[in-house]
Amino acid sequence: MGVQWTNWVFLLACFTGLTCGSLNSCDEVRKVFQLRQIGPSKLLPSSPKPGSDLQVCTSRNLTCCSKKMEERYQVAARRDIQNLLQTSSSSLKFLISRNVAAFQETFEVLMKQAENHTNSLLHESYRNMASQAVGPVRELFTDIGLFLLGSELNVDDLVQRFFDALFPLVYNHLINPDLSDIAPGYAECVRSASRDVRPFGAAPSLLANQIAHSGVSGKLLLQALHLGIEVINTTDHLQFSRECRRALLKMHYCPHCQGLTQSKPCMGYCLNVIRGCLASMAEIDTHWREFVRSLEGLSARMQGPHDLEQVLLGVHTLLHDAVAHAQKNGPRLSAQVHKLCGPPSREPAQSVSVQQHSSGRESIPLKAYVRESGDSLAVRRKEFLNSLRLYRTYYGGLADQLCVSELASADGLSCWNGADIVKSYTLRVVGSGIKAQTTNPEVKVKAADPVINQIIDKLKHINQLLQGKSIPKLGTLDQIETGSGDPEGRYSGDCDDEDGCGGSGAGEVKRKVSRVSKLSPDVTSDHRHHHHHHPYGEDSEMDSRSNSHGRLTGAIWILILPGVQMLLDL
Repeated sequence: MGVQWTNWVFLLACFTGLTCGSLNSCDEVRKVFQLRQIGPSKLLPSSPKPGSDLQVCTSRNLTCCSKKMEERYQVAARRDIQNLLQTSSSSLKFLISRNVAAFQETFEVLMKQAENHTNSLLHESYRNMASQAVGPVRELFTDIGLFLLGSELNVDDLVQRFFDALFPLVYNHLINPDLSDIAPGYAECVRSASRDVRPFGAAPSLLANQIAHSGVSGKLLLQALHLGIEVINTTDHLQFSRECRRALLKMHYCPHCQGLTQSKPCMGYCLNVIRGCLASMAEIDTHWREFVRSLEGLSARMQGPHDLEQVLLGVHTLLHDAVAHAQKNGPRLSAQVHKLCGPPSREPAQSVSVQQHSSGRESIPLKAYVRESGDSLAVRRKEFLNSLRLYRTYYGGLADQLCVSELASADGLSCWNGADIVKSYTLRVVGSGIKAQTTNPEVKVKAADPVINQIIDKLKHINQLLQGKSIPKLGTLDQIETGSGDPEGRYSGDCDDEDGCGGSGAGEVKRKVSRVSKLSPDVTSDHRHHHHHHPYGEDSEMDSRSNSHGRLTGAIWILILPGVQMLLDL
């Protein structure tokens, strides 16, 4: 008699529109169960039955669910919400990774332009030594590129190494142009004497300072963008608590057990469930907003000596002035070199043309370089930040966005409240964040997710670096992960006379340049095989310059890989 009464109630509910299932059949439930690939159809009962064994989807009505189905539904509910999270963040992830790649492409073109301008200067003004200077020029810009992309190169050393290599050429072709080529041994002595006689004045330290200043901002920008991708990857794969998983099951699939396969949760009910599940993620909101503002502040400061594009495209002008300084001080330099290296040792006499001597001293005026707006790093940064600004409230409004756009029933329509189909949800709707969940009627939130706390710590640290509140010391992503800076305070930054690298050029300041690019854990595991074939891996020496551009391109791809992995994750 009791079973008959229950069946009658279920039939009445069906005819009054409270369910869309059938008393005598679970066919619709089975169809959706198979269509969504939740599990094998054999898990479904052949007909509606009492659900006494169910733990979450309990009901006074007959049910088309078994305990095994309930377990499968819980897995499906978690999968569904993770898919929604990844779909919601996909445009933001693509925006960041695409612009990382665009910055690298623009940077590669910029490096080539700067190298070409320098070679053009040498060819136009100092033609006799231009062909011999191609190698040192290439090495200089390769080293600058590797430094900016994260290699641990000392800026002072790489710049000084270039000017050391240049001095024998200037000495041979401009200071003593009547000589035949000096012997290799004597040229090496002249090169070694460069740091003592300082033929180029303050130019080496000036260039090193400019590269270091602009490089800090450029490196920090790349650090921040990669951390941004890491934040999104972390939240895309958020691990939900047991209470959240049960709440998602109850909201998504418990109505299916009653044949309500087309029902949607009430808006207030959805907000309570999703805000509870994403409570820890909502805590990122304040720091993400600050992250976007801090990136804008950094970009605004990347002007003048901090403008990487301006610095690189000005190298040829600085070099022109440096060579002119050496020519002007030719007699003094000749005397100093003679004192240190003795009389010049020359190669066997050959026909040496000196007709370029006068043009070398007078030199051809340089044409000002006009930047194309489409290729400008500053323009790319501005466009990127204008787009990123649209996502500044992403984490604060994510739960609401999911309910409004994807999950909840529209206003005015009947909806699921966790137990029945009703006209409206009557329980209290809580706010976002951990503290607001203490009164959440649908999800119990015990504490913040420790993984989310870690990513918040990283955001706090990078925000301090971006704002200049904590001197970056070229801080690495390893340091950002631990929330610490460089304990030794090493920094390729300001350098004045007290540091020993001012106008006098006396002394030598060592600048430790730390590794910037770091693949996120999921990218590292998937791309380790790239390192075995890396152009400048363990078996290669930095002094081998024959494939220098290959090393630079390889470094560029290391920075792009996180973005590529992101696309694979979509």
